[in-house]
Amino acid sequence: MPILNRKAGAAGAVCAVGVIVAIMLSGGQVRTNQRGLELVGNAEGCRREPYTCPAGIITDGIGNTHGAKPGSRKTDEQIAADWQQNILDAEACVNRYAAGTRLPANTFSAAVSIAFNVGCPKMQKSTMFRYFRHGQLVDGCNEFPRWVFGGAKELPGLVKRREEERQLCLKGVK
Repeated sequence: MPILNRKAGAAGAVCAVGVIVAIMLSGGQVRTNQRGLELVGNAEGCRREPYTCPAGIITDGIGNTHGAKPGSRKTDEQIAADWQQNILDAEACVNRYAAGTRLPANTFSAAVSIAFNVGCPKMQKSTMFRYFRHGQLVDGCNEFPRWVFGGAKELPGLVKRREEERQLCLKGVK
């Protein structure tokens, strides 16, 4: 999969997801694997300047909402630092509520992707995370397609992302 930003447009200067992934991996602080980071980065897009996301929240970098301020512009290093903290938060959620330390690397990385996207409060009580806690990995991985709605409407971007997450989740699972 290419690691280029797919959300370029009039909303401001874009950044290269591949560069941010490389910075993240060189730091060695996250467990999420390269494929998982690429999946999240490509799905979220990367922007140097703040924009308002579909949920009406000021966002910058790669899905970052913490400290995003209109009129600012971030460097690759700032974007990577913010994203790393957000990924570490999602990893902590997966570890706590989906027995993440027992999950294989690809399953863990897919679970981090959805926790990053949907948020820990929604995922912690999900059927998917319950399956993971009980070691039912295939059943848990097959829950991804249920998370494709924005309100009552199925969103094509989420359909594509969830299928990519499901495939990553199942890769190497017996």
